[in-house]
Amino acid sequence: MNARQLEKLGIPRSAVRHAVSAIQTLSQQDDMDKRTIKERLRLVAENPRLFFGDQVLDALAKELASCNSDAPEPEQRGPVPCRIWGSNIDDGALRQMDDARHIPYAVGAALMPDAHIGYGLPIGGVLATEDVIIPYAVGVDIACRMKLSVLDMPVESLEKNFEHYRAALENGTRFGVGSTHRKPQDHPVLDEDWTVTRITREHRDKARYQLGTSGSGNHFVEFGVVTITEKSELGLEPGQYVGLLSHSGSRGAGAAVCSTYSAIARQKLPSQHQHFDRLAWLDMKSSAGQEYWAAMNLMGNYAAANHAVIHRLVTHLLGARVITGVENHHNFAWKERHQGRDVYVHRKGATPAGKGTLGVIPGSMADPAFVVRGRGNAESFDSASHGAGRVMSRTKALDQFNFKSVQKNLAARGIRVISAGADEVPMVYKNIEQVMSEQSDLVEAIARFDPRIVKMCGDGSKAED
Repeated sequence: MNARQLEKLGIPRSAVRHAVSAIQTLSQQDDMDKRTIKERLRLVAENPRLFFGDQVLDALAKELASCNSDAPEPEQRGPVPCRIWGSNIDDGALRQMDDARHIPYAVGAALMPDAHIGYGLPIGGVLATEDVIIPYAVGVDIACRMKLSVLDMPVESLEKNFEHYRAALENGTRFGVGSTHRKPQDHPVLDEDWTVTRITREHRDKARYQLGTSGSGNHFVEFGVVTITEKSELGLEPGQYVGLLSHSGSRGAGAAVCSTYSAIARQKLPSQHQHFDRLAWLDMKSSAGQEYWAAMNLMGNYAAANHAVIHRLVTHLLGARVITGVENHHNFAWKERHQGRDVYVHRKGATPAGKGTLGVIPGSMADPAFVVRGRGNAESFDSASHGAGRVMSRTKALDQFNFKSVQKNLAARGIRVISAGADEVPMVYKNIEQVMSEQSDLVEAIARFDPRIVKMCGDGSKAED
């Protein structure tokens, strides 16, 4: 049994030596087959103290118990305050946010108006912690982000040269779980240190082939009309321009990082905190915490490179030039200064909105996105929504809507959807205009993007934002 298989059972690399010794001893016992040994190891990982004094498993159990107590228990603060923006938030998201408020290391929280239920922390959740980081409060798709490029193309060409724009999208990126380019793309991010953790080292080749691809679920690449009403940091005169907007993240490599380190975090949870489950944390002084931090930041660089390659390929095929742009992460954790202390701000489906910070907040395939300038609201920990937010599960949407019918109706409105699923039709999202109104104290809009040619994954596969 190798280290990777042991990690799946909840045994970290620091305990591998003791685990191997225990496996060798157990294998010599007549009643121990491979399946039984795996189950025994899983039980030790779940509750090591039950195996203190065991003739074979004592050393492993004590090592695991020491791993589980990496972070000293802080002084109990009670639930931290959580300011909530928005009026249409499901009960599941509210319950998840309430759970997060009770984490011993939490120092503050906020919930954005696009909030809906997720894994661990709800989508739209903001959580500030001291000394620890929470993989599932970052999310599965680490560093999922938005990128808008404004192009030197005439707006009327979107309609006149539709097939040319369509071909640029079809050939410039790939959609779907596991999707790759036939020819791997180049970017300096591949020359960074991918050996910072075992999981990044093992996924570098996959990341290389997936560079410039867009994934599934709510990820998209689309052309539209950018409307600028006044001079701003974008550096353009008021008017209308062609824009290229994309939404995707760190693909398979990021998902592997989340899966690996969330499993380690859950395994390390002290018994009195087992109920936090997917909100499990890693001590930032521990090797696991430092590994996750390094891997998360590498995935942030990779996600940015992923968008850069998509925009490079699509604009090259279109024959266009980028004249300005803006981009931002969500699903990430930042070390920032708030309330007079250094904290880790987790923004799970939330956009950084520090004073003067630019970002993009999308609506749906039929509704506008907005380029925004952050107001730096301390109560939100300098955050805003990352989109409109869902009002319906994917399963319910697939049962209720027919994509071809919606596609036809959108075409009549001048919005061409090349591919997508019924789980992403406009009706599954909140009204973006209302969401923007509900966070007017967090951001101000400085430009608007209206979709005209949209491409998403059409194979029915799902992704968690």
